[in-house]
Amino acid sequence: MSNTDYYELLEVNSNASKSEIKKAYRKMAMKYHPDKNPGDSEAEEMFKEVNEAYQVLSDEEKKSIYDRYGKEGLEGHGGGGQRGGFGGFDDLSSAFADMFGGGGGQQRQRKSYNYDLDTEVNVDIEFNEAIFGTKKDIKFKYKTACKPCKGTGAKDAKLSSCGTCQGQGQVHMRQGFMTFAQTCPTCNGAGKSIKDKCKSCNSKGYEENEESFSVDIPEGINTGNRMRVGGKGNISPQKTRGDLYINIQVADDDNYVRNESNIYMDLPIFFTQIALGAKITVPGIRGELELEIPKNTRDKKQFTFANEGVKDVNSSQIGYFVVQINIKYPNKLNEEQEELLIKLQDSFGVESNTHEDTCTGMFEKVKNWFS
Repeated sequence: MSNTDYYELLEVNSNASKSEIKKAYRKMAMKYHPDKNPGDSEAEEMFKEVNEAYQVLSDEEKKSIYDRYGKEGLEGHGGGGQRGGFGGFDDLSSAFADMFGGGGGQQRQRKSYNYDLDTEVNVDIEFNEAIFGTKKDIKFKYKTACKPCKGTGAKDAKLSSCGTCQGQGQVHMRQGFMTFAQTCPTCNGAGKSIKDKCKSCNSKGYEENEESFSVDIPEGINTGNRMRVGGKGNISPQKTRGDLYINIQVADDDNYVRNESNIYMDLPIFFTQIALGAKITVPGIRGELELEIPKNTRDKKQFTFANEGVKDVNSSQIGYFVVQINIKYPNKLNEEQEELLIKLQDSFGVESNTHEDTCTGMFEKVKNWFS
């Protein structure tokens, strides 16, 4: 029996609820499972200890004894030292189902055709189309079951029992002291396999067709959003039709930047306008906006206009239009401009040389460091 505290093994405190203990157990079991740590004897031992801890802490009677008397109190009560068995096998198998895609005793729903009913298409739209909405002609391909093979991909629709799983749809694998189920990799859980290929579809099981229609793209849509159009997907042999998913990709703009429902604009301002202040008309996405820039506004200052951004695609809320100041200076000066700037600087007197007092004090401080 391990000397490690059961609560420490599962990384929970002694007041943890049953659901918290179960969640912690599943996490640790997956972490130390032998299949995820092949050849690691320490991980295998930890896996056994984690299972032992869960057997005790998930049982109210055993947990009560453990909390009062420790592991010694469990001797003779069926607790501890029984790491080869699995009292919580249902929990363990469901954890492995998450990890390996099988197990848990639940077999995948079998179908005779080998393609999904839902399909998707990518649609590119312009920056302004995403903001204000638009109508787009969508052209896409969808699948229908091959008639000769009825979507199976097999000649005359005759499928054989899968030789790997013997028609069960699952294979059982043994790792050390335990066995768990996994979806059959050969038939992908169908339990059937193709012996002779259908020549009509080259064993794909489907034919592709093209269709087009117009769709309204809503105002405020953005890159990464998906639109579902019911009944426009692939068609099964039984004539059931799936859905079409439209994946949206929005083009960038040279002047505006969008972040969710907010629009950002970089506004170049000449340094004299900053010194004097200015009133400027800026192009918002819906029309002109009046912006008053106070004197001595700092660089990168942002001015926000409420309800001038993009309408949220899922609500009636409208974002902000944000103007960011970008102060510009002349690339070069002619003689007249230099003279004027010198006169302007001199007109400020001592104020134009405030750096001298600061630097003088710093020079003296640095000298004292080395004296």
